[in-house]
Amino acid sequence: MTYNYPKYNEPDWNNTILLNSPNVEFIKVEIDGVLPPCFHLSSVYPEYIKESGKWTLLENNIPFGVVVKRNEKIMTIEPARVLKNDLILCAEKDDGSQGIYVNKTPFDNLEKNFKVLPYDESGSDKYEKLVDILKYEKESPDGYIVWVLGPAVVFDYDTRVAMMELMELGFIDSILAGNAMATHDLEGGYLETALGQNIYTQESYPNGHYNHLDTINEARKLGSIEAFVESGEVKDGLIRKAVEMEMPYVLAGSIRDDGPLPPVYGDVLESIEEMEAELNKATLVISLATQLHSVCAASMTPSYKVIDNTLRPVFVYNIDISEYSVQSVSRVRDNYAVEGFLTNAQDFAFVLKKKLIK
Repeated sequence: MTYNYPKYNEPDWNNTILLNSPNVEFIKVEIDGVLPPCFHLSSVYPEYIKESGKWTLLENNIPFGVVVKRNEKIMTIEPARVLKNDLILCAEKDDGSQGIYVNKTPFDNLEKNFKVLPYDESGSDKYEKLVDILKYEKESPDGYIVWVLGPAVVFDYDTRVAMMELMELGFIDSILAGNAMATHDLEGGYLETALGQNIYTQESYPNGHYNHLDTINEARKLGSIEAFVESGEVKDGLIRKAVEMEMPYVLAGSIRDDGPLPPVYGDVLESIEEMEAELNKATLVISLATQLHSVCAASMTPSYKVIDNTLRPVFVYNIDISEYSVQSVSRVRDNYAVEGFLTNAQDFAFVLKKKLIK
């Protein structure tokens, strides 16, 4: 399986500004977590810095972070994670005139391949393109497909089955979600309900709103999701499948989470770091039916990977019934290498499964 990714456009290194640019400036941090006033905020685009008269690409450029030199290693980190004596890249311009250059038109015709306005029809051509990319990334030795999932994905039996089959066939390498998605998925496997509603018949059970709390309670009693799955009480579901396949999953907590489940990260910075670790490996990101997690993941996914000494884009897909959600993800990615499907999770999962699994 092949997929023709857009060709990367190298900067014009003969440009007068880039030729005459000074070396980039680094300023020492005086207090943990406090940036010098001239710090540069990273973008979704490929960025180059100039040191000792030579331009070098930031290979793992996490967007909306700061570029830090620590123990002679240059990396992008969350601003809150800077430490005293770290050296922070400082520049007010990113056009190369101050030792940093952001390549804002890096790939041929990318804006034509991925529509800027995501509220158009979710037609078969868009599905076919995603199917081709998924097949390529699955077969590629460097492929790493990260899915960001909301609770709506597990409220319906057929959607859960479709997603589990995609997991089994290698179209999902990692899952990012919140407490709610994992809770209701486990509830479905434990009590055959999601928020007290039967996942097969959609019938509401009397006092069914207790079911997700009973599910959380059982997991907490046993000490972990893994122990809950291994107990045999969870009959099916995405989380059970992830445990069985030893697939990474990160559950980032929110204010007022019920429970939460034992592995949910309550510390925001910890959850960001865990999500970034997965997204930094991603060659494709698909977010489904979760506005806040989708925007969060999109804002932490580098727009490019260096594979076999070649730069290629990292595509972000966002699927949601809310036009605002789809457009928000596009905006945080600066409308670049991102595409939206304006549809519900059930229809998307069902159609994608049919096209991937003949």
